[in-house]
Amino acid sequence: MTFLEPGDPQTTAEHLGGAFREAFGAPAQVVGRAPGRVNLIGEHTDYNAGLVLPLALAHATYAAARRRTDDRVRVRSRQSDETWEGTLAEASAAPGWAGYAAGVLWALAEREGVPVPGMDVLVDSTVPLGAGLSSSAALECAVAVAAVALADQELDDDLRARLVRAAMTAETEVVDAPTGGMDQTIAMHGRGGAALLIDFRSGEHRPVPLDLDDLGLTVLVTDTRVSHALHDGGYASRRADCEEAARLLGLPSLREATLEQVEGLADDRLRRRARHIVTEIARVTATVEALAEQDRAALGRLFLASHVSMRDDFEISCEELDTVVETAVEAGAVGARMTGGGFGGSAVSLVPTERVSAVVRAIDARFVTAGFRAPAHLLGVPSVGAGRLG
Repeated sequence: MTFLEPGDPQTTAEHLGGAFREAFGAPAQVVGRAPGRVNLIGEHTDYNAGLVLPLALAHATYAAARRRTDDRVRVRSRQSDETWEGTLAEASAAPGWAGYAAGVLWALAEREGVPVPGMDVLVDSTVPLGAGLSSSAALECAVAVAAVALADQELDDDLRARLVRAAMTAETEVVDAPTGGMDQTIAMHGRGGAALLIDFRSGEHRPVPLDLDDLGLTVLVTDTRVSHALHDGGYASRRADCEEAARLLGLPSLREATLEQVEGLADDRLRRRARHIVTEIARVTATVEALAEQDRAALGRLFLASHVSMRDDFEISCEELDTVVETAVEAGAVGARMTGGGFGGSAVSLVPTERVSAVVRAIDARFVTAGFRAPAHLLGVPSVGAGRLG
């Protein structure tokens, strides 16, 4: 039974500060922190102008930084032996993981007008990589927070919105992952003890209290250890299908579509893709209502319906994710579903708190029997969004 712990933020920041001095020969001046996220429900709806309901995790990425006397940027990670170095202008072509970190610095300077100085940056993270828990947005936002701190900018609501845009620009233009903005928004605006209902048509978001103790539930996240990536084509093809379905319906997005309209689409694949989006948006609204009413049975039904829709209509699940969902429910979970972009990654289960250990043991045992790689688990504790630690 493997649980991934988030670590204490201050302790992690102190250790990172020591590593920064060792790497760059001088102390860090600031440390930015940004959380990963688990999406409770609302998958692939963000780029369809729909609704999502994520929560920020206690697991986070940290970026220690120090201003340089020239205009160059050096970016290192404790999860990689590689270092990227170049000017801000060159950061728009930074390869690999550095594209997220250096790319957001470029976006802040070129697109958002933030006076980003030359800097050295060292990052560390407790967000599992490739698990569909938004490690990339956590990296972008942690580096962005550190950068605006070095630029002496106050992290108010307006600047948070600009940081979200810059992080999205890094993801879509530098890394070429066509995501919809949910991950960056929850990373910057997460609330302790609450999920965040985000409306991508209006641009509004509001906290939705998660009274998990009153519900007697724990949010269990299971990383299948099946590699998850958003830039390998599967995600982009689903987005293209949704856009084509909306075009055929004569609508600006599938947010405006009705189920009756969708069922009239002649192409079977486009019909199924669009059906998932329309029904998933409705499930987000129903989940918010079920949380307010503390209706555990309704939450379970909604989670399972969401998973079936992603498995059958959107076709983004995999055998390991299906196994987690099936096993968790058999072992006592109220409901479970895959979470994130799909094609691997993680599942999220709503588990009666007294059953968490039993559910974890059952999933681990099923993975051994199936010959899968051992999964990892973490607790989805609703936590705060990005901020400066030092």
